[in-house]
Amino acid sequence: MRIDNVRSSVRGLLVVGAVLMALVGLLLVVQAVRTPAPPSRPSTAAALPAAVDRGSGTPMTTASGKPAPTTGLVLGRSRPVSLDVPAIGLKKQTLTSYGLDRDAVVAIPAADLQTPAGWLDRSPTPGEVGPSVIVGHVDSAKAGPSVFYRLGQLKPGETVSVTRVDGTVAVFRIEGVEQYHKAQFPTLKVYGNLDHAGLRLITCGGKFNRAVGHYEDNIVVYARLVAAHRA
Repeated sequence: MRIDNVRSSVRGLLVVGAVLMALVGLLLVVQAVRTPAPPSRPSTAAALPAAVDRGSGTPMTTASGKPAPTTGLVLGRSRPVSLDVPAIGLKKQTLTSYGLDRDAVVAIPAADLQTPAGWLDRSPTPGEVGPSVIVGHVDSAKAGPSVFYRLGQLKPGETVSVTRVDGTVAVFRIEGVEQYHKAQFPTLKVYGNLDHAGLRLITCGGKFNRAVGHYEDNIVVYARLVAAHRA
């Protein structure tokens, strides 16, 4: 299967601003209490490179007004089917796809042992230019730890591999792991334009607020495409 090293213009924001802001407070609500061992807080050394923060989130252009060139390896569009994150023991985890419901909330089922992580279908597919987004639960009262329970333990330099329906495996290197209070979620930093193929893994974290029934924070893993090969 040929891997397309595309040099295309940078895609716009994943969804309109109102939809993104709705995701900030409502993404991955867990209707459960914490299990005895809560998710690990990311290392303070796991900082996001400044190059990923695009500020306004508008399409990047050159001084002439033309689209800015992309950097690094870029693949064509192909839906993701499975996820490998060796550092936290995830192997061949089946991926589904999630959209938004009528209230602009990620339509992810309640957490249980069978609830997979899912690619947000409004985002680029893994390997395309822009931030591809994969979300997953952290835990639940009934099922215990879920697919992204150990996400906060990841460190820069570790790898994430996504197998795609076209038979290619997109390999990403982690550049940063951050934890944000949901009221201070950096929408443009997470979902804004990139000049390269990026990946975002997102789950809940921090303190569990029993009064409202969900975690107060989100954990975000930032990664960049560095290689691709056949499955």
